[in-house]
Amino acid sequence: MIELAINAARAAGEVLLSHFGKLKRVKHKTSFTDLVTEADLESEKRIIKEIIAKFPDHGILSEESGRNKSASSSCWIIDPLDGTTNYTHQVPFFGISIAYTYDREAILGVVFDPYNELCFNCTKGKGAFLNDTRIGVSTVSSVEEGLLATGFPNEVCQNPDHYLRSFKEVLCRVQGVRRPGSAALDLAYVACGRFDAFWEEGLKPWDTAAGCLIVEEAGGRVTRYDGSHWNPFSPHLIASNGILHAQMLDIIVNS
Repeated sequence: MIELAINAARAAGEVLLSHFGKLKRVKHKTSFTDLVTEADLESEKRIIKEIIAKFPDHGILSEESGRNKSASSSCWIIDPLDGTTNYTHQVPFFGISIAYTYDREAILGVVFDPYNELCFNCTKGKGAFLNDTRIGVSTVSSVEEGLLATGFPNEVCQNPDHYLRSFKEVLCRVQGVRRPGSAALDLAYVACGRFDAFWEEGLKPWDTAAGCLIVEEAGGRVTRYDGSHWNPFSPHLIASNGILHAQMLDIIVNS
């Protein structure tokens, strides 16, 4: 299954690169910040084709086409292009996220950055890898020394104060905060120690299912804002190297 997911991600990556800088049309979905392109749709079709060819009875939950009619406990959760806004502006920070879940629990995950040929992947209980090299989270022990990442949902402007409150509290406590624009890659960067923690709310399963499992398999920790168990359908999360997790929970809960 992990080989299938990696191959599907790489095939979709070829699609995205073939359209990069050559888009003919960008559509808006729910708002002017919620975009979709022909690249998203073609990438999604390529991934689903690869999966259905091997597992025709499995369910699929994908950002653009929604959920298929399968009642199977086995479900693939797909984001064919995470970071669409970056992609449309030719900012090379975007990726493909593919996770396989069983009874809503993530079993394997792949986050692929086609522009930089970075394939983050894991299978539950077997560790996390960047291409063929095993990876692990950072050892930073204080938020004051941490470099963190976050993001904002498309509806941020409906209630900006709510989202900016926690951002302000974190910003004033840490070494730096980045907002790169792809939750899947942000999580992968936590897994390999480039970021020390990541937090965001308003997320969807396709944003996080693969990346969060990769963090956990790399030795990190992922929870909801209240510290409770996270699953791919949780609406918000904190992912960290584990050492910073209690500090992050304290900041977010009290902001």
